[in-house]
Amino acid sequence: MISDITLGQFFPGYSPIHRLDPRTKIILATLFIIAVFVAVNPVSFLLLTVLTLVLIAISRISFKVILKSIKPIVFILLFTALINIFMTKGEGTPLLSFWIINIYEEGIARAVMMALRVIILIVGTSILLTYTTSPISLTDGLESLLSPLKKINVPVHTFAMMMSIALRFIPTLVEETEKIMNAQKSRGADFTSGSLVQRAKALIPLLVPLFVSSFKRAEELATAMECRCYRGDKNRTKLVKLEYHRLDFAFMAIFALMLAGIICLAILPYKFESFGIIYNLLFYKV
Repeated sequence: MISDITLGQFFPGYSPIHRLDPRTKIILATLFIIAVFVAVNPVSFLLLTVLTLVLIAISRISFKVILKSIKPIVFILLFTALINIFMTKGEGTPLLSFWIINIYEEGIARAVMMALRVIILIVGTSILLTYTTSPISLTDGLESLLSPLKKINVPVHTFAMMMSIALRFIPTLVEETEKIMNAQKSRGADFTSGSLVQRAKALIPLLVPLFVSSFKRAEELATAMECRCYRGDKNRTKLVKLEYHRLDFAFMAIFALMLAGIICLAILPYKFESFGIIYNLLFYKV
C-alpha cells in the first residue's frame, strides 16, 4: 500500500499538458476544483468524467499510475459511500428496510456521485499539477501568481518554496517509510494481522525512526541551502522565464467554458422544474 502512493511524484514527458506554463496549470487546477464542487447532477459529472479521461489521454500518463493514485483512498471511498447510503433519506418507498436501516434510491445515487467526485478531484488535480509539473516549475508558477502580495510584505517566495519542498519530499518519505517497514518486518514486526488497535500500536516503532529521519533530512537540506548561499528571492534571477503561449490560452478557454457550462447546469433545474421525466433524468440533484 505504501508503494502505491503517487502523490507528489513527477513523471517527465512532452505531452501538451507537460508543455503548459505552470501558472496556467495552477489556474486550470483551481477552475477544475471549483467545477467539481459546483457539479450537482449526472450531466455535470458526465462532463467532468469525460474531461478527466481526456486529460489522462493527453498527458500520456500510464493508466496504471492513475489506478495506483486511487488505491490508497479506497477505504475513504467505501466509508463515504456507506455513510451516504445509510444516512440519506428519500421521499419514496425504501429499496431495503431492516430494523432502523432504510436504504433509498437517493442514498445510492448520492453515494455514487460522492465517490465519483473524490476520484475525479484527485485524478484531475494530480494530472494538472504534480504528475506533469516539476517541483521547481511549480514553485516558480506559484510565486509568479502570488507576486502581487509582495506589496503588502507577504513572504511569497518562502511560501512557494515551502510548498515545493513539501511536495518534493512526499515520495522520499514514502520510500523511507517502506524501507523502515521492511527492516521492522525482518525483525519480526507484524503490521497486517490483529485488531485495529493492535495494528495501530505496531506502527509506533515505525513512526519514531521516520520522524528522526525526517528531521535529519530537513537539517541536511537547510545546511546544503546555506552552504550554497541561498538567500530567498533577494537578487535572485530565473533560468527560465515564464511566458504564456497559444496552448495556454486554449486550455484556459476550454476550462472556463466547462466551468460556465457546469454552473449553468446547476442553475437550470431551478428555472425549468416543469419538464417532468426529462428534468428528473438530466437534473437529478445529489
